[in-house]
Amino acid sequence: MATNENRYLYQRGNAWNYKRRVPSKYKHIDSRSKVRASLETKSLDIARIRRDAMERADEAYWAALSNDAAANQGLTEATQRVQSLHYQAAKAKALTYGFIYKTAQEIYEDRNIDDAKSRVMALAEQFDIPKEKPPTLVTEALLGGIKKPKREDITVSQCFAFYVNEVEFDAQLKKSPAQRKSWENSKRISVDYFVKVVGDIGMTQITRDHAIEFRNWWADRIKNGDENGKRPTPYTANRRIGNMRTLYSKYFAFIGEEDRANPFRKLSFKDTDKNKRKRPPFSIEWMRSKILKPGALEGLNPEARSIFLAIIETGARPSEICNLLPENIHLNHDVPHVEIRERSNREVKASASNREIPLLGVSLEVMKANPDGFPRYFDKDTHLSNTLMKFFQDNQLLESEKHTIYSVRHSFEDRMLEAGIDHDLRCTLMGHKLKRPLYGSGGSLAYKRDELSKIVHPYDNQLFT
Repeated sequence: MATNENRYLYQRGNAWNYKRRVPSKYKHIDSRSKVRASLETKSLDIARIRRDAMERADEAYWAALSNDAAANQGLTEATQRVQSLHYQAAKAKALTYGFIYKTAQEIYEDRNIDDAKSRVMALAEQFDIPKEKPPTLVTEALLGGIKKPKREDITVSQCFAFYVNEVEFDAQLKKSPAQRKSWENSKRISVDYFVKVVGDIGMTQITRDHAIEFRNWWADRIKNGDENGKRPTPYTANRRIGNMRTLYSKYFAFIGEEDRANPFRKLSFKDTDKNKRKRPPFSIEWMRSKILKPGALEGLNPEARSIFLAIIETGARPSEICNLLPENIHLNHDVPHVEIRERSNREVKASASNREIPLLGVSLEVMKANPDGFPRYFDKDTHLSNTLMKFFQDNQLLESEKHTIYSVRHSFEDRMLEAGIDHDLRCTLMGHKLKRPLYGSGGSLAYKRDELSKIVHPYDNQLFT
């Protein structure tokens, strides 16, 4: 008697076989009394592995048939599930004979005569053809008699979840939790808008008319404003439409339908405000008389204040400073500096963003006070930006309505330009991609320090008291 470990296994000669009775509760939906199959191996260990695959396929097949039968006339979803599981059973069965399952069409298109002959011979050797008719599933498994089940259409919202978790999962591998959340939310907003306008329809149901309806909805908001009277820019609308265009193209490419026409193609608004959107820099006069004035930043919590001051003479992005690790801060070096580096759990904006920046002036002083970084805002750059922006607005520290916290980074860039600092060095320090191949490392730290010393703001030590 077979142990549980060897359930459904028996030897015929030296080869292992799979045999089990159809459970009584499934006899009304499966006319077979027993399920038999050669496992095509003399190894007990391999036989057990193949047995497990057969067992799972059979159980799933019976369960699906039972569910389908219980659904009166049968629901589409249940029928599709049966088809899918029947297909999976055929794949498992083909494996037990040493073949990768292929449909009859795929076998024909491969033009592999030896493979096709081997499949027929496997049937002939196992069964006395034509005296003994092989089980239907064996024939289907070896000769590809079961078509691949049609993929069930999914709704836009379901597609977005699939897109995040499967299609684009690798795009998130190096992102921190906060970066992943931000990446996902920026795209989810576009999906939510589409569902609001058109509905949560199936992906295959989206037509050009739906895409135009979505564009027209944005056009109305651009012209007349939303429910709060706020008018989005063409840039914002293009981003939302573009996200839907990307979702559509990447999903269908992923499932092998990359030739499907994209209904969102060539639907965008002419953006005449590109230059207007560029954040203006803080003027040197404003920086020195307002922002670097002793007491101006007194109401900010110490870490937020220090991060902002660190940006002034480094030109780094706020997110780059708040996510510095202790090993990225080199205060005992001949040239004190910080390293902006991609990590396995946090990516930088672009490869050019990986760089070393000398510390001078006010930025050096605040980093001396924070040699271990800024734990309060680590991986919380959005929270940092909101904190800084609110403080600057409340305390009239923005030079105009168009100025933002990023304006200090643009001020750093303009100061380098006005000081005649080499273009390539400016790009290197800002983390911008060069339009030509980069030769060397972009200059020594000492050279970078000496060049940046030309633009350092004077400051009062009372700034830190």
